[in-house]
Amino acid sequence: VLSIEKAESTSPLPNPVIVSMRTKKAFQLIDLLERDELVESMNSRLRALQWKHSVFRNKKDSRRSVTSPTPYYTFYYDTGFSDEEKVEEQVLRNTVNSEALMTAFHQSQPGNNENKSTELVKERLWEDHFTEFGRGVHMFRTEKIQRLVAMGIPESLRGELWMTFSDACSELESHQGYYASLVQKSMGHSNLATDEIERDLHRSLPDHPAFQNPTGIAALRRVLTAYAHRNPKIGYCQSMNILTSVLLLYAKEEEAFWLLVAVCERMLPDYFNRRVIGAQVDQSVFEELIRERLPELAEQVPDLSTLSSVSLSWFLTLFLSVLPFQSAVCVVDCFFFQGIKIIFQLGLAVLDANSAQLSACTDDGQALMILTSFLEQVGNTESACVPSTPPAAEENSCSDTDIPTGRHTNITDLINEALGKFRDLTVQQIERLRCLHRVRVLQAHEDTIKDNTLRLVSSDVSISPENLDDLYDLFKTEHFITLYWGDSSSAAAAEAAAWQHTDSGHSFVERLYRLDRPQFKSLFGLLAPWSSGSSQHTDILANRTFILLAQDRDNLVTFKEFASWLDTLYCEDLNEKIRLLYRLHIPPALTESEDEPSLTSPLLSTNRPLYVNKETPVPDSGEEVKDYQEQLKQMLQDLVKEKEKDVDKPLPLMNQREFIQFCKTLYSMFHGEPEENDLFQAIAKVTSLVLQIGEAGHREQTKASEEKAAQPTQASDGALAADDEWTVSYAQILASLLTEQALVNFFEKPADLLAKIAQAKQNQYQQRAGLLMLGGTSLPFPDDCLIRTFYQQTLQTAPRTDFTSRKGVKVISPRLYSIFLRKRHTVGAALKHGSSV
Repeated sequence: VLSIEKAESTSPLPNPVIVSMRTKKAFQLIDLLERDELVESMNSRLRALQWKHSVFRNKKDSRRSVTSPTPYYTFYYDTGFSDEEKVEEQVLRNTVNSEALMTAFHQSQPGNNENKSTELVKERLWEDHFTEFGRGVHMFRTEKIQRLVAMGIPESLRGELWMTFSDACSELESHQGYYASLVQKSMGHSNLATDEIERDLHRSLPDHPAFQNPTGIAALRRVLTAYAHRNPKIGYCQSMNILTSVLLLYAKEEEAFWLLVAVCERMLPDYFNRRVIGAQVDQSVFEELIRERLPELAEQVPDLSTLSSVSLSWFLTLFLSVLPFQSAVCVVDCFFFQGIKIIFQLGLAVLDANSAQLSACTDDGQALMILTSFLEQVGNTESACVPSTPPAAEENSCSDTDIPTGRHTNITDLINEALGKFRDLTVQQIERLRCLHRVRVLQAHEDTIKDNTLRLVSSDVSISPENLDDLYDLFKTEHFITLYWGDSSSAAAAEAAAWQHTDSGHSFVERLYRLDRPQFKSLFGLLAPWSSGSSQHTDILANRTFILLAQDRDNLVTFKEFASWLDTLYCEDLNEKIRLLYRLHIPPALTESEDEPSLTSPLLSTNRPLYVNKETPVPDSGEEVKDYQEQLKQMLQDLVKEKEKDVDKPLPLMNQREFIQFCKTLYSMFHGEPEENDLFQAIAKVTSLVLQIGEAGHREQTKASEEKAAQPTQASDGALAADDEWTVSYAQILASLLTEQALVNFFEKPADLLAKIAQAKQNQYQQRAGLLMLGGTSLPFPDDCLIRTFYQQTLQTAPRTDFTSRKGVKVISPRLYSIFLRKRHTVGAALKHGSSV
């Protein structure tokens, strides 16, 4: 193309565009929608391509002058290898083929001479078409092309025409050197995608000689690895290896890569991902088309899910996994020419040809055998239609199921029948049905994931199924709130991190929805059963809990971990609740980086008990106050009992700094409680008791270390130094807490999880509404009704010159819009500070 110009519009030629070609030809296109935008866009693309061609032309010429005649070029190889076989393998891994594999590897077929003559006839027909209608991207797409494609594209032209029909040639031309750089970047990387690729390399067309050779295997590895590096969201999925193997047979390696890009990203959207949503949507569409186009079959087979499950492989592999190879390649020819429509048409034709047998089926296995037997006997020529099994064996296998034998079908006849019988099926109809079924498929998929997740978690927690169901919804909603309305960069990073570390410890269900630190902190504030006074301390506790739950390398919390944490707070006994609080105040949950004044405050004195300055009832004269020695004896008895019960791994000791933080948390939990005075007094006594226990233990350790130091030994001074730090154990703290009935009652009091979830749902909704923005401002806007109210008020107070009506819609001026924004800012600030509107 040399130029694209707009011509004068006339009544017989409305909105014409003239395209001038380098071959001194010109095309005139008329009646184009949005002609000006189209011409501008095309001219912009043309200038970009012409600039790139001028840049790369000199590089291409210099490269051609020095390249060897061998059909590949090498990037690099490591000369440090001493073994010749390893050197050869390393060269092969980094060598890109510049010719299709079919040029070097031919599969032996019966009737080879007849196949050659057929190929020559096809080539002649295509050359005649090129002469008459052009070649390349400007070739006219005529009805004759459809007939030629249905016959099967000749092998010598297959790669070229696939590139033309799919428009992959444009991507190749506009991304010169892209594939080579991808190969270099992706080589040597090891991840889940590369592991799966290596596992499937030798399963790709194992009967073809091209993939019984290291050259073909290396080419397949490079293309799949490069694509996984280009598109990590897809990475690698099963069936991509089969498709890529066929592409490599008939196209150059770089062309095969761009054909794979076209299929995965444009022609079969959402097919090749972890959930194969696109394929599931098309199966749902296929079921509806069966009911619409084959009503008799749909009436005889009410449950069409069997047929759609059988046809799933047809769509995922483009019939490559079910048809004989030469026949399947003809289907791929039609797919690149007509897109997904031909797969639907061909699938309907296959079911229509077997409708009588399928209607008489008694089970799913029999239907599968009927369709499998039919597809295995579809050949590309009459002479080549050889059954895949001997007649005797086939007769025996079909005797019980009444499957007719020897029904050979020509692939060209089957394709023409599909195109003729279902010619009124259009791409627009398929897209409309896809839109209708996509929401249903996604909802069914989400429901399945939810059921699997709840089944996985419910066995480990005591939370009721109804509450667990609501918790899952809260967990998932929090994930999406941040993803869609929060900080997109952090949400995207969390989403990427969720799939980057694919350790075997977490299943797909566990890794699907996971919360990062800000998301978890939000849910912590909504669901924590105990109020913690200040928002600053709540944030600190949420941060420690997140660190405790997300101890694996991905730094994300799964729903299983989240449910286990809530189960401890709401359903476990006092011991487990205190154990959780204890763990939140020792490493790794408590870190040295927490910048709190209390962390650096002087240590508390242990010379006297701690009491809160509140009025307490005076004991009667006859009532004896328990001595601390008696409390210590009781505590030791409780320790013995606790040791017998406790079979878990013992928790680390808590030093005085960590114990102060523990006490601070306990104090903050009692705000607003009806027995607040009693609780404060009880915790003061427990704190004093534990401090005395720790001081007594510290003195014993100091005395023992001094006695050891006095004894002459051969050990070094470093070994003589004893650890004389003040510490207490979890058992000591638990036993001290058990001495105060007010604390026992507080921790054993059941918390209403159902009410907390209901309140959390309402708060979460309000939080989401507060994140909605107007005009990019940072103040939350409360309600659509207020938006409408402010807009009406602005119009009522504005002069007529500030707005106009266009087709019944009032359009305001920039000055009026600024007034509206100022009013919104004023109200938003009032709402932010709790004022009424």
